[in-house]
Amino acid sequence: MKKHREELSVFGIILIVLFALIGLTWSNNQFGIQNPGGNDFLPRWVGTRLFLTQDLSPYSEEVNREIQEMVFGREAKSGEDKSLFVYPFYSIFVYAPYALISDYNLARALWMTTLEISLIAITLGSLSLSQWRLHPVFIILLMIFSILWYHAVRPLINGNTAIVIALMIVGAFLAIRANLDSLAGILLAMTTIKPQMVILLIPFIFLWAISQRRWLLIWSTLGILVLLIAGMNLFVSDWIIQNLRQVFTYPSDTLPGTPGAILQEWLPGVGSELGWLLTIILAGVLIWEWRAAWGKDFQWFFWTACLTLVITNLIGIRTTTANYIALVPALILIFASWDIHWDRFGKFLVGFSYLLLLIGLWSLFILTLTETQHQATQSSVMFFPLPLLLLVGLYWIRWWVVHPEDLWLEKLKRFR
Repeated sequence: MKKHREELSVFGIILIVLFALIGLTWSNNQFGIQNPGGNDFLPRWVGTRLFLTQDLSPYSEEVNREIQEMVFGREAKSGEDKSLFVYPFYSIFVYAPYALISDYNLARALWMTTLEISLIAITLGSLSLSQWRLHPVFIILLMIFSILWYHAVRPLINGNTAIVIALMIVGAFLAIRANLDSLAGILLAMTTIKPQMVILLIPFIFLWAISQRRWLLIWSTLGILVLLIAGMNLFVSDWIIQNLRQVFTYPSDTLPGTPGAILQEWLPGVGSELGWLLTIILAGVLIWEWRAAWGKDFQWFFWTACLTLVITNLIGIRTTTANYIALVPALILIFASWDIHWDRFGKFLVGFSYLLLLIGLWSLFILTLTETQHQATQSSVMFFPLPLLLLVGLYWIRWWVVHPEDLWLEKLKRFR
C-alpha cells in the first residue's frame, strides 16, 4: 500500500512538472508572438536548420542573407549588426533539436523554456558549490531573483546561449568536485561553443588539474574537443576558416565589447592607455592567484575559478553582458560567505545586495538606454557594475573561503 502511494506521488509530481512546462512554453510562445526578437537565437537556428535541411554551410552567404531577411526584412546595412552564425560549427548539436521545428516562434518558445530551466539549475548548482544551506522560503526568493534580475532577463529574451554555457560551467565544477573528470571534460569541451567565456577558465583548470595529477580531466577535455572539431570537418572541410572569417568580421559591426574600447570611447585621450593598464594589472592578479591555487583543495580552486570568470570580462577579451550569467556562482559564493560568517549582518548584506542588483541594474539600464539604428540599445556603462562589485566581493571573502579551518574565525563567532 505504501509503495503504491509512493508511485502515485511520483506520477503526480511528473504530471505537475509536465503541465508546468507546457504552460511555460505556451506563455513563452505568446510572448514571442507579441514581441518578435530572440536575435541571439535566430542566427544559430537559421544556420543549423539550413544545414540540416539544405546542407548549406552556416557561414555561407545564402545563410547570411536568410538570417538578415528574418531580422531586418532585408540585407543588413553598413554599421548594423549583421547577425552572423559566428559560433563554432559543433554548436549545431545544441541547436539541432530546435532547428528541426519549422515554426520559429515555437522553436524560440521551447528554447526560452530551456533557458528558464537552466537559470534555475545554475542557481541550485551554485548553492551546492557554495555549501549554502537556506530555508526553502529563501531558496524560492533566490530563484525569483535569479530569473528576474537584469543579467538573466536580457539573455533570456534575446535567446543567448550564454545561459546554457553557464550551466555547463556549473556542471563542470560539480563534476570536478565529485571526481567525475570524464563528465567534466565533456562539459568543458562543449563550453567552447562560446570560447570568450572560458578562454581563461580552461587554462586555469588545466593548471590546477596538473597540480592534482588529474590527467583524465585534461585529456577528456582535449579529446572531446578534437573529436568535435575533426568530426565537423567531415561535413564542411574548411569550416574553421569560414568561422574565423566571420569572427574577425563581426567586431566591426557591433558596439564596443572590451573595457579598453569603452574607455577609449569615453576618454579618447587616455582611454586606450587606461584599458591596457587595467589588462596588465588583472593579468598580474590572475598569475598570482593561479600560482596560489596550485595544489590546493577544491574550495580554493572554486574561489580562484570564480575570480577567473570575473576577470575574463574585464581583462580586455571581447565580451557581452549576456555572458555575465556565468558569474552567478561567484555571486552566490559571496552571499553564502556573508551569511555563514556574519550571521545577521551577513543576512542584511545579502538582502541589500538583492535589491541593489535587482532594482539598481534595471534602473541603470533604463536611465542610460540609448538609441542606435532606431533601436533601443544598452549603454556600455552596463559592462562595469557587476564584475567590479564581484571583484571587490571575492577579495572581501577570500580569507574565509581559502582558509576555512582557521580557529580565529570560530572564536570571533562566539563573541557575537
